[in-house]
Amino acid sequence: MLKIYQIFILKFLSLFVGTLFLSSFIIYFAMKSNIIENNKNHLQDVIALIEMDLPSVNNLDAYVAKVKSKTDLRITVVNGDGVVIAESDYDKKDMHNHAARYEILEANNKEYSHTVRYSQTLKVDFLYVVKRITYKENIAYVRVSKSLGKLLKNFYSLLFNLGIAFFIVILIAFYISKAMGKKIVYDLEQVTDYLDEISNKNYKAAVKIKYFKEFLEISIVLKNLAKKLNNKDKQKRKYTAKLRLMNKQRDEILSAISHEFKNPIASIMGYAQTLQQDPKIDLRIRDKFLSKIISNAEKISKMLDRLALSVKLENRDLDIHLVDFDLAVLCEDIATNLLSKYKDRKIHVDVQKCIVNADKTMIELVLINLVDNALKYSQDDVTILLENNTLFVKDNGIGIQEEHIDKVTSKFYRVYKNSWDNSMGIGLAMVDYILKAHNTVLNIASKFGKGSSFSFSVKELLKK
Repeated sequence: MLKIYQIFILKFLSLFVGTLFLSSFIIYFAMKSNIIENNKNHLQDVIALIEMDLPSVNNLDAYVAKVKSKTDLRITVVNGDGVVIAESDYDKKDMHNHAARYEILEANNKEYSHTVRYSQTLKVDFLYVVKRITYKENIAYVRVSKSLGKLLKNFYSLLFNLGIAFFIVILIAFYISKAMGKKIVYDLEQVTDYLDEISNKNYKAAVKIKYFKEFLEISIVLKNLAKKLNNKDKQKRKYTAKLRLMNKQRDEILSAISHEFKNPIASIMGYAQTLQQDPKIDLRIRDKFLSKIISNAEKISKMLDRLALSVKLENRDLDIHLVDFDLAVLCEDIATNLLSKYKDRKIHVDVQKCIVNADKTMIELVLINLVDNALKYSQDDVTILLENNTLFVKDNGIGIQEEHIDKVTSKFYRVYKNSWDNSMGIGLAMVDYILKAHNTVLNIASKFGKGSSFSFSVKELLKK
């Protein structure tokens, strides 16, 4: 199996060599095409000069021989029937009829025709350029040709030199890649050595990356990992202390629940013992005491129900049954029922007809808790207001201090710990759970000594 730096070298060299060969291939055809095009233009210029001289030429053979000596180009003049009437390189008598030659035929359609044809005799490519002219009032063709052998030989020599240069570049690239490979190996060894130190729980070990940013980033991640592992070891030592703290908090919660139950239970026991000790007690007092016993028993039952409900809500074990109902009617009913408990108070309901789709029992519980709290902690009127799809319960009571606002929805949290109101500090916690289950939230705005406003959006509850 290859090592990473060896794979890197092979990939790098493969890409580099492939690029060189592709470049050479493109350069070869581009340069060859460019050489042929330049020579074609040159031969066209020669034909144009010949065409200018021909009207004054009487001896074509001598003329083409002269042009040959000056330009080293092969000159051929063919008449309209394809017969060679002048030739600079060969005996024209031995030459075949040229009427069917491609370049002669093509010259009838274009100003200049050209072709590259391989000579079986000379074993080299020739470039032929032909133009149709008028010589002594007869159609003739002037053909100028040039051997590409020498040009291509120079071209191939250039390619050979380029190949040598490419080979030298490849060698240089190989040594550069090898040097880079050594640097990669060094940084890798630093990382692996550091991992060994971490595995031995030496979290203070050092890692020294010299060359590559990527390995430096890896080392930073490993250092962070070492810190986390070190912190985890510390956390293990703190785990027992945390468990003790959790047990203490649980004991405090149980103590709070026990405290809340003491008053009603003490009342029940007091009234029951009085009745037991005095069997001949007055009937009216007996009935009053029994009524108090029943009332306190109902309080305990409600407290247990509220506690069980809060646990179910917190654990999301309570099913929500969605129904359509009028929020305005529900607010009026709640106000009427609570006024029977607070007979000397007033509740203003300013809620227009609003059909919502929600769990009616749960929303009723929310409103009862909010309005009941407002009545408990204020002496003035309480207002239920629906405005801009938001339902408000407002009072002008004692308010909540700013440091308590974010905590009042916590379970078992009570601002006024010395007063007993049958709430156990879970009323607002239940309200918060229920509203979140309906995709809305409880908002609290309060100023200490001036009153509070509890609200939640009903936009999410509107019937669609």
